[in-house]
Amino acid sequence: MTQTLIIVAIVAGVLGLLPFIVSAFLRDVQAGTIRMVSWLQGTTVIYRGPGKSKEIPLLTTGTTISSKVINVDLDITDQTADADEHGTPRPIKIRVLASAIVSVGDTDTMIKTAANRYFAKPEADQLNTITDLLSSSGRRAINLLTHDQLFSAKAAPKIKATLPAVTSLASTDLQLAESEDDDPLAIIIRKACSRELTDLGLIFNSLNIKVVQSEVAEARRRQSAAEAQANADIVSAQQSRRAKEAQLEAERTISDRTRELEQTKASNAALVAQAEAKRQEAVAVQRAAELDATQIAQATADAERVRIEAQARAEAQAIQIRTVAEATAESIAKVNEAIRQGGENYFKYRQIEMLPEIAPVIADALAKARLITISGGEGGGAANSATNNIAQVIQTVLAAQLVTKGGLGGVDESKE
Repeated sequence: MTQTLIIVAIVAGVLGLLPFIVSAFLRDVQAGTIRMVSWLQGTTVIYRGPGKSKEIPLLTTGTTISSKVINVDLDITDQTADADEHGTPRPIKIRVLASAIVSVGDTDTMIKTAANRYFAKPEADQLNTITDLLSSSGRRAINLLTHDQLFSAKAAPKIKATLPAVTSLASTDLQLAESEDDDPLAIIIRKACSRELTDLGLIFNSLNIKVVQSEVAEARRRQSAAEAQANADIVSAQQSRRAKEAQLEAERTISDRTRELEQTKASNAALVAQAEAKRQEAVAVQRAAELDATQIAQATADAERVRIEAQARAEAQAIQIRTVAEATAESIAKVNEAIRQGGENYFKYRQIEMLPEIAPVIADALAKARLITISGGEGGGAANSATNNIAQVIQTVLAAQLVTKGGLGGVDESKE
């Protein structure tokens, strides 16, 4: 039992120590790091993370360096290579704010060099070293370029004409500037510092130029801003003028349309007035026709009424004449009858009695009577005929007076 327990304890101890033993032989290499393991024979094995490195305690020596990129902020101030038209230097003070990215080289040789020359320094010295190196390269690049070339990457081909006597490095840089669509300052800095960085085991990845400042650039910027503002004002004024012209044209069009509308309204009003006048004339003609028709109808009615009234009057007069004639005939008949019955004496008596009344009537009747006596033959001659005619007139008047007075007997019949 004791031996069994010892064996179990040994196995458990071995199993418990196994992770530590494995971790001593296989170490983790994190991402962004490089593990360098040196053996007794002097060989060095490089492990790039993430991964595992093989190490044997007491037989190997290992170190870890960072493979992350190094970001370096640059603030470079120097003068450009500008010259006037006669070749006299006219440098311009330039300030460049940039950001450079540097990293450890990819080859084993550069990794070893970076571990021995760069990462062997303290961290503060590491950053200062790269900053000084890049700043000096940037100043040399500024001294090789003109002001306009620093502000325009497309102006890089002009460097060859401006600086024909530059060094071979500058000529190479110019060829790169012509072949690559890149900023000439970044190209020259990259070529200028590439050797120094290689000596440290580092490589130059990129250069981001943030700001290039100069008094000339500020003046040009202000001038450009002023020109842009002036152009904007001109454009705004032109737009305002066009808008005003468009507004005036629209108002003119509206005025023309309004005037045409008013003319159309006036014309329509004249047509309406003419139509109304014609309608009034037609109404007047119609009313006149109606009035004429009314008058004609009224005249017809009046004529009919006059005709009827005349006919009535004629009939009344005829009736009156017939009545008078009948009364006269009747009175004459009565007179004749009275004369026949009463004899001559009564007739004479009545004549004498009525003489005051009938004398004027007989005289008037005789004056108005047209007595024509024609005598020819027997009968007593013209005198006798005249006497007979006068006697007839007197008899007629007497008979009328007798009838008027109410009868032959001298008594009014209406009183009987």
